[in-house]
Amino acid sequence: MTQPLTASAAELHSRLPRVALVGVHGFGERHLANLDRLAAAGALDLVAVADPRPPAEGKLGAEVRVFPSLDELLAAGTSPDVVIISTPIQTHAPLALAALEAGANVYLEKPPVASMEQYQEVMAAAASAGRLVQVGFQSLGSEALPAIEALVAAGEIGEVRGLSATGLWLRTQSYFKRSRWAGKRSLNGTDVVDGVVTNALAHAVATGLRLAGARTVSDVASVETDLYRANDTESDDTSVVRVRTTSSTGFPGGTVLTCALTLCAPVQSAPAVTIYGTLGQLTLFYTEDRVEITTPHGVRTEIFGRADLLENLLSASSEEDLLSPLSGVGAYVSVLEAIRTAGAPRLIHPDYVTWEGEGDDAHPVVHGIESLIRRAALGQATFAELGAPWAESAAAPSDVAEFRVAGIPVATLQDGARIRPTSSPRPYLHPVRTLAGTVVTDHVPEDHVWHLGAGVAIQDVDGINFWGGRTYTRDAGAYVWRKDHGHIVTESVDHSDGQRREQLSWLGPDGSPVLREQREWRWAAVGHSAWKLTLDFLLESATGRPVLLGSPGSNGRPQGGYGGFFWRLPKVNDATIWTPDFRGEDAVHGTAAPWLAWSGTFDAGTAGAAHVTGDPGLGHPATLVFLASPQAPDPWFVRQLGYPGVGLSLAWDGPVAAEPGNPVHRTVTVLVTDGFLATQDIEQLISPLGEPA
Repeated sequence: MTQPLTASAAELHSRLPRVALVGVHGFGERHLANLDRLAAAGALDLVAVADPRPPAEGKLGAEVRVFPSLDELLAAGTSPDVVIISTPIQTHAPLALAALEAGANVYLEKPPVASMEQYQEVMAAAASAGRLVQVGFQSLGSEALPAIEALVAAGEIGEVRGLSATGLWLRTQSYFKRSRWAGKRSLNGTDVVDGVVTNALAHAVATGLRLAGARTVSDVASVETDLYRANDTESDDTSVVRVRTTSSTGFPGGTVLTCALTLCAPVQSAPAVTIYGTLGQLTLFYTEDRVEITTPHGVRTEIFGRADLLENLLSASSEEDLLSPLSGVGAYVSVLEAIRTAGAPRLIHPDYVTWEGEGDDAHPVVHGIESLIRRAALGQATFAELGAPWAESAAAPSDVAEFRVAGIPVATLQDGARIRPTSSPRPYLHPVRTLAGTVVTDHVPEDHVWHLGAGVAIQDVDGINFWGGRTYTRDAGAYVWRKDHGHIVTESVDHSDGQRREQLSWLGPDGSPVLREQREWRWAAVGHSAWKLTLDFLLESATGRPVLLGSPGSNGRPQGGYGGFFWRLPKVNDATIWTPDFRGEDAVHGTAAPWLAWSGTFDAGTAGAAHVTGDPGLGHPATLVFLASPQAPDPWFVRQLGYPGVGLSLAWDGPVAAEPGNPVHRTVTVLVTDGFLATQDIEQLISPLGEPA
């Protein structure tokens, strides 16, 4: 077949660009509306459309020719300058190749291809033909993007700490019945790769990658996927994808984009891409071209315009002129390829899904998905790492240790290796459970994503943050983001029934050891409905000189002396907090007492709880009794209203020195019980343990 000659630049300037549309139904109807607008404005000439199902009578002008396929359209000598492809995903690549061979520029709907192999093939074909390919990520035409990049470059939000793309959408059963390929990973052996990440909320991913500076395949260092589905489909509808970029993206050492997306939300909200900085954050609601800018000076909102991608393609003389060129979405295709080659999405157990609506209007709602999406974004964590009860375990057997009492799993020790660097990765216990299975710890919560279950954490160790989050400094008189985060690694372990001894190293940001720790966990039953957990730790200087252990309190923040042993609780309803002499958060906080009790109804909606209890959404009464360390009268640190947490403060209002040969030693015991206890019950529990009542 003789191909029509490609129009020269001079010819294009002397006449209107000839445009053909392939696929007139579904999203193709939007293209038809846009083509009508541009044709009426004298910007183009729609010469032909192709679709196995012709458009409705009167939908097109009499001069527009209609064909059942692109091959027939091209063979008829229509000679389009631009071919718009708005067809099923699996047809994008072959249709784009045909259009390029015919000498046309291509507007290719998203996702542009269904595999990395196809991407490379279309890229090569475009280069060989000397043609342009624009990808239909309309959000990349937003004028907000260069404005945001300028704000970041100007230091408006300080140094970038990471990015997130979040989407809480809902899709009904009819959404997955609209075509044969909807909800498919493949169709008749051909890759489709439909899904929340690759298609429904692909704009969130593509926009996030663009703002992360990741355009090409080489801009992506790694892609981690955590894929699930509540619908009866092949593709994912509730997923986290974590992308690490390379240093070539403009951020030294690269950065992390966490995409947390679902089609199973209770209500639909505007998806967003957020850039987190040391001084604030920028959030782009890309469907609205609206930017919310948060800095120490307050919050302001700006609205931007958007360029039409077809108009942009028509006016472009080279790839550099395109707003969404095929070469600029290689990073997105890297994400798509990671999903294509990943295992099939795991089904979310029906116990954690509620169906709303009837018939084709029915849609699933994953329990607690709104909070999980926010936690994933803030903590740069997958659903599995958050411990969502329906998620696959994030840890290999070597990464965790399980504590059992009478054969019942009561605590899991995480190594913390997957925790983001700015949360000071460290070993910790989570989940900790009562003997009846009620979860009494939390980790990576929305309010403080660096709070990690039960363990040891200190904010100031010779100026190094082993707590996570911002650091309180005396000079600033406030919390500030600094590159001062350390991490704790396990060097050796001796684990036996009821006891675990560990040698740990506290490493600074440069990897040099600051402290050596000897840590021992002990656990045992205390009656039929209680068990006790003992944490014994010694902190010794690893520098050959004294190492000061401090806190916000020792650095000038009144009542802020946290650091040392810390236990982050989940949501507790009707909580009661008391010691032998005082009751309530304000009265107990900062006092020294032999024990502190916390009782209430623990929220079974906490990640991991419903998996054990089997009745999601119902709370269970429990009481925690914290016994003070016998080595020193450390004050209790207590939070209830802001967040639920208990600690014993090593450095309440002044630092403590860990010296070579003279370690800081503390022992803390916690009684974990089902039900509500009174003071008399606590004293009866403590007395046989030989602890002071």
